[in-house]
Amino acid sequence: MFNRTVMFAKQHTPNHLRVRARRTMLQAHNARLRLTVPVASRCEYVNIYHCAVRKTASQWIKSIFSDPIVYQHSGLLTYDPRFYDWRDPRVCPPNRIALSLFFSRKRFDEMPKPERYRAFFVMRDPRDMVVSSYFSTRDSHGPMGDVLEVRKVLRELPKKEGMLYLIDDLAKKGRFNALRSWVLAPEDEAIRLIRYEDLTGPRQTEEIDQLMRHCGIAIPRPALETLLDRYSFARMNDRQGGGTVSHYRKGEAGDWQNHFDDDIQEAFQKAAGPRLVERLGYPVDQRAHE
Repeated sequence: MFNRTVMFAKQHTPNHLRVRARRTMLQAHNARLRLTVPVASRCEYVNIYHCAVRKTASQWIKSIFSDPIVYQHSGLLTYDPRFYDWRDPRVCPPNRIALSLFFSRKRFDEMPKPERYRAFFVMRDPRDMVVSSYFSTRDSHGPMGDVLEVRKVLRELPKKEGMLYLIDDLAKKGRFNALRSWVLAPEDEAIRLIRYEDLTGPRQTEEIDQLMRHCGIAIPRPALETLLDRYSFARMNDRQGGGTVSHYRKGEAGDWQNHFDDDIQEAFQKAAGPRLVERLGYPVDQRAHE
């Protein structure tokens, strides 16, 4: 009953109040870390930037990097500029991990950054992003931005028409262009591109270890395994409580094939533009070439 009450409150609390509450929670969380967690080793970089497009496990990554284990082996606290109204002229203050920057590569390149930094961009098969966005927006996402307006439309439409509507909406919001901007940008040793499917796949431990080391954070293997077990999707779903619509939906790679038909595939190809799936390194639907 308690978990259902919390879910109801999340779905019906105005966004500005949610932002204030999250800012307060983040400040309290960071204060506890400073007071209770000794720093074993410090990261050599001034800032770490987590960049992404939506529906690439951003909340999960936020949980990972906010954990005491990461602070213990980096000395870096987390920071979400959305909770502070983007007041800092550098987007993120020094000695922090900036979380969930939904930026195009151009915007990221233009923002002020320290000389010593690391960044990573999480991408995902855009077809799976469409499916995940559809179910999240229709059923479970918090009421931020235009979520409630789009939710109303999706709930009034059959699933197929809803997905067609959402594909067009995501294109208008620049989601597919944002993906393209990162994958087509020149290589930069400070920036690592990583796939959602690798972060959540069978080699998760190795992938997270490589990501952390890219960010200058060396976590001993036993502690890393504890960290990942603590934030397994199964455990995070359990925290949501039985009977709720999980924000951590199964997220299986290739799930789009269970929901796309020829019409949806054609609409996706038109909205996403030529060769986006191929450029991102995902298998191309052969029907699109027949």
